[in-house]
Amino acid sequence: MHTIDIHTHVLTEETAALLRKEAPAVAVAIRPVDEDTAVLDVAGASYRPFPRGGFDVARRLQDMDRMGVDVHVLSATPQTYMYGHDAALGAAMCLIQNDQIAKLAAAYRERFMGLATLPMQDPSRAADELTRAVRKLGLRGAMFGSNVAGRNLDDPCFEPLWAAAESLDAFMFVHPTNVAGAERLKPYYLVNLIGNPLDTTIAAACLFFGGVMDRHPKLKICLAHAGGFVPYQAGRWLHGWRVRPEPKARVRQEPDDIVKRFHYDSIAHCDESLAFLIAQAGANRVLLGSDYPYDMGMTDAITRVRALDIPQADKDAILGARAKTLLSTRA
Repeated sequence: MHTIDIHTHVLTEETAALLRKEAPAVAVAIRPVDEDTAVLDVAGASYRPFPRGGFDVARRLQDMDRMGVDVHVLSATPQTYMYGHDAALGAAMCLIQNDQIAKLAAAYRERFMGLATLPMQDPSRAADELTRAVRKLGLRGAMFGSNVAGRNLDDPCFEPLWAAAESLDAFMFVHPTNVAGAERLKPYYLVNLIGNPLDTTIAAACLFFGGVMDRHPKLKICLAHAGGFVPYQAGRWLHGWRVRPEPKARVRQEPDDIVKRFHYDSIAHCDESLAFLIAQAGANRVLLGSDYPYDMGMTDAITRVRALDIPQADKDAILGARAKTLLSTRA
């Protein structure tokens, strides 16, 4: 059985050069620091450390072999989502990154699959790019931000995208970005420790209470970082629906199982939390993820799943069997 890591990021030096040529003002650049790390510059902001495996394919393959991962599902780096830029520029930058991810997937068919990045600031263009990425490039879906410049994912403007995703049977992965409360989360790296799972939770709540999941029942939505706070607070959501009018605005029937409306990666950083997630959602809704190559990822993701006290069939589902099914499309 193949192990399939559904949460990884990539930005090669070739891709960075193409982005820099397309948009010199954005100035995407990878500046190696040593043999293991680099600095990633995007629009005047620097991210460090950017590990070599994020841009060096040979190093990535070495790391995959060391960790026992057969397949990486490649997606763009959150630093290059470009939601704050003009829609035309954003679309052009997405096209470059998607073509490059497809190029890698074609060159290493046994090791890579790909997810598209989308110009979410223009949902109609996002729907068109998703369709192109799936039907022409062979990508399996898309990874996109938990909000778009502060606009939540239940905004009616996104309906064309959800309709396209459902029609294509695309795998749609919510990744935190532009997190809520960032001003209060500056110390202690809280912007990531708390902000990332918080914003994923907001996105999931908007998709659920906004009725998106009801209007598009076949939509495949995966939540990053073990679902943020969703699996652990879904009971509170249900209670709120029962006692308050606001949650009923677009969800008319009592929710039967909120947790099982989504899929989740396995990045819980805690065996007990991962076991709880699996017990709540079911093994068929939890997928192997590492967040490679970032330092907040889990290099021991496979080891943690194999050590769980669950049936072997459930371990196999999480490690790759279920992802193989979910990553197929109707294209």
